[in-house]
Amino acid sequence: MKKLMSILSVVTLGLAASFAVAVEPSPNPVVKAEVVAQQGAININTADVAELTKLKGIGIKKAEAIIAWREANGDFKSVDQLIEVKGIGEATLMQNRENIRI
Repeated sequence: MKKLMSILSVVTLGLAASFAVAVEPSPNPVVKAEVVAQQGAININTADVAELTKLKGIGIKKAEAIIAWREANGDFKSVDQLIEVKGIGEATLMQNRENIRI
């Protein structure tokens, strides 16, 4: 049992060390969703147009529609409510789900 714990400790430390390596920015253009992921999720209840346009598939018009929906209906209670915003479909929601918070 002691030997097994030693092996597990070594494996765990090795995995942790491999994840601790700093990631350099890619010289290629970065997809908007990746930029958002690096900066933290966007709160759709407080974000302005500039912040919302960082989401993949969200331009100025859709960002304005999100804010208009928020002003008319109050804060979003769930990320899924974005479907209620004109121009936001299931595909857009799925592309950004990990980068959105309430």
